[in-house]
Amino acid sequence: MSLFDSLRGMLSGGGKKGGGKRTSLKKIDVDARFARSRTAATGTMSNFFVAYDIERKQDVGVKILDPEKFELFEARFKGLNKPMEGEIALQMNHDRVVKTYEHGVTSKGERIIVMEYIRGPSLQDVIVRKRGELIEGMHMTLMREMAEALAYVHSVGFIHRDVCPRNFICELPAEGQTAVTGAKLIDFGLTVPATPAFQQPGNRTGTPLYMSPEIVRRRHTDKRVDVFSLGVTFYCLLTFSHPWQGEIVSGRAALQHDTEEPTDILEKRDDIDPRLARVITRMIQPNVDNRLPSIDEFLNLTKNVETAFAS
Repeated sequence: MSLFDSLRGMLSGGGKKGGGKRTSLKKIDVDARFARSRTAATGTMSNFFVAYDIERKQDVGVKILDPEKFELFEARFKGLNKPMEGEIALQMNHDRVVKTYEHGVTSKGERIIVMEYIRGPSLQDVIVRKRGELIEGMHMTLMREMAEALAYVHSVGFIHRDVCPRNFICELPAEGQTAVTGAKLIDFGLTVPATPAFQQPGNRTGTPLYMSPEIVRRRHTDKRVDVFSLGVTFYCLLTFSHPWQGEIVSGRAALQHDTEEPTDILEKRDDIDPRLARVITRMIQPNVDNRLPSIDEFLNLTKNVETAFAS
């Protein structure tokens, strides 16, 4: 799986985080403006391609949403004046979050987002292909950067709701180099404001293998759904395996998250720093009241952990 597989989800534009008056969207002529430089990829909700932006004079990522799927998703929030992905993404201003340059509508009426192009594989690619050499010695750095990105999203009033390895891109400094230097969070297609109206039971969306039990069971949600998903992501990053699932990857597999005990992370890899292992175990607690309360708490509890593994 590559960057193209990673940039999936929905694309949108619209009001601010608590709603508000929508503005007209910029018209973007895709064929006239972009010279495609990479093979396009098709995701669940959108198409993505890398291109040279003639207007910006640089490579960018371009994401075009499937109109029918976009409308079906937005219909879940009818009457709530939900801000759409483009507007949410434009509000994000953090070194560990992919930059969004603009959003609008194509000449065919499709929603479009133009974003920073990150050179490198997705974390999903690293995990699935067990490419440990790419991240050797970088585990704590990557986890802190991922946590900082998500803590920022929470600090500006949003719940990401689709935290998973696919939605973190590992940075490579230059063409041909293989040593990862950092990670950035992408994709705000499922993101909602962290307000009561958007935390009500019923919205079962996300990536099943990383989905918290309260989403699976259609219960009340809050920012702790992202804590759970990030904890599962960290577990996979450290062990190249999942705390619950084996080969089952369907939505039904997520039902195990509160019906079976996860495999102890130290059983998968016994050289993980015990302090880090304890924190990740708390992050993936099925009972939300027993779960680590925030992403900031992860950063606080691991600030003295210099490396993920014993030397």
